[in-house]
Amino acid sequence: MEISAPAHWQTVDFLSDLHLDMADAPTTDAFLRYLKQTPAQALVLLGDIFEVWIGDDALHVDGGIEQRVAAALREASQRAAILIMWGNRDFLMGDAFLHASGAQALEDPSVLHAGGQGYLLTHGDAHCLGDTDYLAFRAIVRSTEWQQQFLNKSLAERQMLGRQMRAQSEAHKAAARANGPLEWHDLDAQACLDSLHKAGVSTMIHGHTHHPDTHDLGQGKTRWVLSDWDVSADPPRAQVLRLSLSNGGPSTLQRVSVLS
Repeated sequence: MEISAPAHWQTVDFLSDLHLDMADAPTTDAFLRYLKQTPAQALVLLGDIFEVWIGDDALHVDGGIEQRVAAALREASQRAAILIMWGNRDFLMGDAFLHASGAQALEDPSVLHAGGQGYLLTHGDAHCLGDTDYLAFRAIVRSTEWQQQFLNKSLAERQMLGRQMRAQSEAHKAAARANGPLEWHDLDAQACLDSLHKAGVSTMIHGHTHHPDTHDLGQGKTRWVLSDWDVSADPPRAQVLRLSLSNGGPSTLQRVSVLS
């Protein structure tokens, strides 16, 4: 999927891995404030906006976080374009969510053309070739058969299964950390280079790993890793990667805390 930034886009914000959840009110509140205050003409959300998404019918739960966030995105969409890519926690978001939030779906991967540059956008999990257990799980849950079976369950059943999958994911990562650094959790450098060459661009922007950094891949290629959000952490994390598009000047990427 390719998108060309219209001329009025002077500022584009990229963010991911907010993992919004009822249990983390401070982070949700920070995101809702950000939506009201950002100067960007486009917000590009690259997955895992929610801790878990169990189906669009969660939007009907009065006072639920799904309803609150969708309404805030809908309001923000009157001022800025909202583009959303599914992550590994919220890949079940569907047309009802897009309608409720005023957002446009982004395929994974997609290429954004802006300011004379091209940016390859991805959540990032598909490039974690060393995490073979996760990739096997990903193939199962992304299948149409699995998703239909899951969505046919009651909302209460899906809520319970969502909590179980979250707990299993955290236990998997905790057990792996006990054995050393999580290199397998990072993106494969050659896979990133291959994707950039295929897309014909030099810069990749992604989330998923929760390790914000800028990596020189060689061959003139770079990948920018987005931060996760956790306002209660020490230090707190709530950051966007801001693309500034200057008429006649160079485009710039800069990390910006929304808490400052």
